[in-house]
Amino acid sequence: MMKKTIKIAVLVLTLQGLSGCSFLDVVPDNVATIENAFSLRSAARKYLYTCYSYLPSHGSLSGSVAFTGVEMWPLGYYPDNATRFVMGQQNPSSPLLNFWEGQNGGSDLFQGIRDCNIFLENIQRVPDMQQMERDQWEAEVKFLKAYYHFFLMQLYGPIPLIRENLPIDASVSTVRVRREPVDVCVDYIVSLIDEAVPHLPNLPLQQIDRANYGRITHLMALGLKAKVLATGASPLFNGNSDYADYICPVNGQLFNQTYSAEKWQRAMIAAKEAIDNASEINMHLFYFQQGQTQNLSDITQFEMNIREAFASRDANINGEVIWPNTNSNALQSALTPRSWSSTGLGSGTVGAYGPTLNIVEMFYTDKGLPIDKDPGWDYAGRDGFRIGDAANKQHVKEGYETVNLHFHREPRFYANIGFDGGIWYGQGRYNEGDNWHLEIRGGRFTGPALTDYHSPTGYYPKKPINYTNVIDGSTYRVTSYLFPIMRLTDLYLLYAEAANEFGGPSTEVLDYLNAIRERAGIPTVQVSWDQYSNQPGRYNDKNSLREIIQQERRIELNNEAQIYWDLLRWKIAENILSQPMMGWDKRGATPEEFYKRTVVHQRQFRKRDYFMPIREYELLRNENLMQSPGW
Repeated sequence: MMKKTIKIAVLVLTLQGLSGCSFLDVVPDNVATIENAFSLRSAARKYLYTCYSYLPSHGSLSGSVAFTGVEMWPLGYYPDNATRFVMGQQNPSSPLLNFWEGQNGGSDLFQGIRDCNIFLENIQRVPDMQQMERDQWEAEVKFLKAYYHFFLMQLYGPIPLIRENLPIDASVSTVRVRREPVDVCVDYIVSLIDEAVPHLPNLPLQQIDRANYGRITHLMALGLKAKVLATGASPLFNGNSDYADYICPVNGQLFNQTYSAEKWQRAMIAAKEAIDNASEINMHLFYFQQGQTQNLSDITQFEMNIREAFASRDANINGEVIWPNTNSNALQSALTPRSWSSTGLGSGTVGAYGPTLNIVEMFYTDKGLPIDKDPGWDYAGRDGFRIGDAANKQHVKEGYETVNLHFHREPRFYANIGFDGGIWYGQGRYNEGDNWHLEIRGGRFTGPALTDYHSPTGYYPKKPINYTNVIDGSTYRVTSYLFPIMRLTDLYLLYAEAANEFGGPSTEVLDYLNAIRERAGIPTVQVSWDQYSNQPGRYNDKNSLREIIQQERRIELNNEAQIYWDLLRWKIAENILSQPMMGWDKRGATPEEFYKRTVVHQRQFRKRDYFMPIREYELLRNENLMQSPGW
């Protein structure tokens, strides 16, 4: 084994000296430890967890490309890599959030794939394991290998596929990897998942030992397969003529140029298989269960359905989370307003991120319609002042002056958005008559005059913050939870989207949308459009239903680090993310001064921004690698 290690090291040095290649798939030079790593089950388990360690921090504000700048805007006092990224500072010389090499906030996913390959090459020879356990661990790592390839594909488009680590006698031309066509990438990723599925435990989260939360299950794999296929079927990857000239000299056209409806059919079938499996293991949409001391109104009950479906204290009681990850404590501290009252600031709270007005206006009215499509809602007068009254006390502080925009909105608006004068259920007060409320204007408890950190937009995100957290004087007591990477509603929406794209509107498509809307406390799609809008039957048109599904998805999955990927694959990011990021005049003390629409940042999302650049030095080391389109 030591002899093999020396040969590999010499090969690497020789190739670097000759060509300066990029060694994405060369076995790491710690191979001397491999024999020991798989000599016993206990050692192999450590290597298994090493393979898991590369999972991106989905709930991280500073290290996620999908959170900051899409669902909430950063204050930017001390800009991290994610803030610099959304501020337009991405560059090819030192890319931000570089998951290709593991730099500037990104983890090295190609290293993760190499470690997965080493595990797969060796796990079957571990002596003190049952065959069923060997097969399960192998399946988990095949899933991880598939996911790392998929994550890279979302970031960089066509990528090199690292099917196995190269042998020590690999030629220079073999080491110089190339991008492969998107369709080939999708099929390979799906094949890994298909190989893994039969050997993974088919259990809901609440039946898995707490020590193993986050370990891969049968349903996680089926859900990922649906997401991969839906991504491959979406406009960014399915017949995208923008990249007609993006051609590899060896592997040919990297983006297919012919739209294929059958790709949506594959995604539809995969999503339905995942949903059926969820039903078989008794998973369901989450409804908040009131405690003995709670007597919530229906209005607050709907809000808590949404908040706790995502930020549940105990995943055992939440039948909706499919894939949990652990990265929520820091997230909650970063998002929580620094103060609720004159009792002091919460130690460890930052509160320096805020949803934009763009997001605030995305949510429906209480009739389940977009705010500009509901003739019974005063869209033109949405910035007009209004004082909270008894009829709206679950949402707006009685006697507090705010704007019409905050009245008569759907429960998901109140579950996601903390606004000036808005009620915030929980935080140690569970009597609906004695709730906290936010005061965000200048000079108020959470305004910029009294806190170093504050919302840059005049709003705070609510859903990611557990309702039992408490700011008490200068302390902040946090109830942690497992950050959901995938929930059941994600699968419902994927199925509805794929089924509409393949076959057009149907009762089944609407049934899945309506199950989500019912839990959220709004009318069905049919009732909303037929009884309350000026466009009855709008859902019967495929293109119109697509718009309805996309807005439903953006609302339901808001604050979950999901929507960025959707905007990319739908190929509408250049429209949505190039709009001015809007907020209120955060330093205004009076309603007249505060409620002035203000451009927080003018972001420019160009066509090249659909994919991340590869560091220029990598291109010099491997002349076979093509830079991402537009860079």
